[in-house]
Amino acid sequence: MAMIDTEKKPLIILTGPTAVGKTKASIGLAKAIGGEIISADSMQVYRHMDIGSAKITKEEMADVPHYLIDVLEPEEEFHVVRFQQMAKAAMTDIYSRGKIPIIVGGTGFYIQALLYDIDFTENEGDSVYREKLEALAKEKGAAYLHGQLAMVDPKSAEEIHANNIKRVIRALEFYHQTGQKISEHNERERQKESPYQFCYFVLNDRRECLYERIDQRVDQMIRNGLVQEVQTLKERGCTKQMVSMQGLGYKEIFSYLEGDCSLEEAVYIIKRDTRHFAKRQLTWFKRERDVIWVQKDELNYDDEKLLQNLLESIKERMNLPC
Repeated sequence: MAMIDTEKKPLIILTGPTAVGKTKASIGLAKAIGGEIISADSMQVYRHMDIGSAKITKEEMADVPHYLIDVLEPEEEFHVVRFQQMAKAAMTDIYSRGKIPIIVGGTGFYIQALLYDIDFTENEGDSVYREKLEALAKEKGAAYLHGQLAMVDPKSAEEIHANNIKRVIRALEFYHQTGQKISEHNERERQKESPYQFCYFVLNDRRECLYERIDQRVDQMIRNGLVQEVQTLKERGCTKQMVSMQGLGYKEIFSYLEGDCSLEEAVYIIKRDTRHFAKRQLTWFKRERDVIWVQKDELNYDDEKLLQNLLESIKERMNLPC
């Protein structure tokens, strides 16, 4: 067995595609090892956005401390750098009390940034060039800008969705500044060794079960009042362009409220795009190193078996008393 580096602080990650059941599994794990949970979810960080983000409830938390949930207003921007700063601050707090941080959520890029301590402190950038790109996006559309990226950095273009104008601009800007492809820069960063002693679990299920759960969850969100939640945000002054409103479920209902589609169409699009999102999440996790895949179907959907499986891996890989 590999030697354990006792100098490195322990860190546990529990991730997986949307609707796989991370919330429930994370509570059992936190209680078993004296862990506290940091959310790696780009939507649950926002207040007033509970239904569409499938936010954990106070009851579900079962007295386990949670961080990065309900801490920002919908008007504020949340991105990987901010996540990294806030999560590190939470980890310092958790370690100071002799507890173990458990990162729970499905945003793979956020997890990677924290786990390998990726450095985002590049020069401030060329605001003139950025404004030029923003103007191009407005004038010629997101697809045109994405095409520009495909010419200089095909790998990034493949990884970044055309509608994610912010990341497309960032990639073009990086190339403009450094002459390097951001995909190659990210690849180098990904090869870094983690400063933590970690277990990186990816919870997964059979595709048809996952898709069924996604459909059921979306129907439940509508029953729970997702339309009213988005209506309230709209009345508050939130616009479709805000980072918070880009979340799955929010932008589609926004379109419905603005009369761009029927509610039935909006629900269909949410289900379809959530399935696509789950697929992209799995593709991301398959690329990551040192990942422990945990198949719910192979454990007969038994919560106790699942918890034991996680604890055994932790015991094997880390010098923790569990």
